[in-house]
Amino acid sequence: MVSMLKGGLISIEAAMGSLKPMERKAAQYILEHPEEVVKLSVQKLAELADVSEATIIRLSRSLHCKGFQELKLRLAGDLSQSSLPAESYQEIRTDGSTQQLIESVSHNNIVSIQDTLTVLSAESVEKAIAVLSGARKIGAFGIGASAVIAEDFKQKLTRINRWCEIGTGFDMQATIAANLLPGDAVFGISYSGQTEDMIRSLAIAKDSGADVISLTRFGANPVSELADIRLYTSTLEKSIRSGAMASRIAQLNVIDILYVGIAGAHYEESVQSLEKTRQAVKVGKRGG
Repeated sequence: MVSMLKGGLISIEAAMGSLKPMERKAAQYILEHPEEVVKLSVQKLAELADVSEATIIRLSRSLHCKGFQELKLRLAGDLSQSSLPAESYQEIRTDGSTQQLIESVSHNNIVSIQDTLTVLSAESVEKAIAVLSGARKIGAFGIGASAVIAEDFKQKLTRINRWCEIGTGFDMQATIAANLLPGDAVFGISYSGQTEDMIRSLAIAKDSGADVISLTRFGANPVSELADIRLYTSTLEKSIRSGAMASRIAQLNVIDILYVGIAGAHYEESVQSLEKTRQAVKVGKRGG
């Protein structure tokens, strides 16, 4: 339903760093006057923000909206919930009580997932599940902290008998990518979307004819630009330390969504594989 659209404010906050200067100027005006903007025409907003009408249209598309009207609907959805994303996160302090530490870390993780729901396209998730479900081989690529996410994805797919190879460095990623064929898929995980080795390895996979799926933070970035299907997470904390933690939780949530979707596409087979692997591990432990 149209009335359920939301995520305009979060999308703008998350994309600010990747916007062009004039788009950023318009975005800043929207963030400062959201209640006013939902009532404006594109012409009037352009006049008030001192940018061109074309800039407003480009900004809307940069935020993955079909046009300014959809952006306004998303802003209206945010305002109806009285949620301003920039104020949602709590700074994690090391000089507070243990109870404050528990509450602030948990709160930020919860908000990270909630914010991600506003920038994660159901249509893109559906396409990703379809591609991954039908793929002969899947390459899961992640470097540094993202390697942990890729490893989790591989482990889940292995449990349901889906072929998945993990690449946590360029040499392994390039080797996997070079041997992929049309009908195979590669899943590139990079929060920043700026990792050079990931960009190079995904380009190889694309040249091999594989479908490329990306999981990055919201906004334009080189990794998502290479992808056929783009999935996004959103974390807006000011602290690098808390950002690294909450982004991981948001990414793992997307992994769980994909896993359940893939398992559901092959339900009977997946249930059998889960039971077989459970029994195998149980027997192995008893034998040891």
